[in-house]
Amino acid sequence: MSDSQTDTIRTAQPKILVLGATGGTGRLIVAQALARGYEVTVLVRSPKKASGLKGAKLVVGDARDERALREALKGQDAVISALGTPASPFREVTALSQMTRTLVNAMKAEHVSRLVSITGIGAGDSVGHGGFLFDNVIFPLLLRNVYADKNRQEAIVGDSGLDWVLVRPSVLNDKPGGHTVRALTDLSGFHGGTISRADVATFVLDQVRDDTWLKRSPLITW
Repeated sequence: MSDSQTDTIRTAQPKILVLGATGGTGRLIVAQALARGYEVTVLVRSPKKASGLKGAKLVVGDARDERALREALKGQDAVISALGTPASPFREVTALSQMTRTLVNAMKAEHVSRLVSITGIGAGDSVGHGGFLFDNVIFPLLLRNVYADKNRQEAIVGDSGLDWVLVRPSVLNDKPGGHTVRALTDLSGFHGGTISRADVATFVLDQVRDDTWLKRSPLITW
């Protein structure tokens, strides 16, 4: 990140692009960012899906299209990726890694360096720490292919040369935010956990301006 970008993020209200803004966590990220006074742009495939995102600038396009991404990235200080994909127990999943590779290329072309990307518990070295039901039933039966692609996604981010943070939430719920959030990299003794989407949104937004977890992959949980 250039010195001027760093200064802008830390001293002025940042301009951010949110991907996956129409999902459950993405909508909360947008709402909280606007409440903080951030200038928010969202890339959406359909304006109809962007209902409830009032206050954000809409750019219509596909996250797999580098030209659309570059248009949405112009003038931004940071990107938050809350991209997700449905469970796919039988078919290989490649969408997350493909979109992330395209995003990294577009960010480099537009000289935007800060990337905060949400993956999840079960990615990387957090595998096997989701608790009995998640690790032995949900993950192998429903999410194995999704997380194989999340691992590819994380590898692309880690090798990107960008100023990145990978955020791995524990099992998500829709309870109100405001809880104490633990950010962990040492998972010894940790098995299972939950966190609200609202608290995930808060933590993710904090990483736009904070270097505490720069180039690290914390698991966040209550």
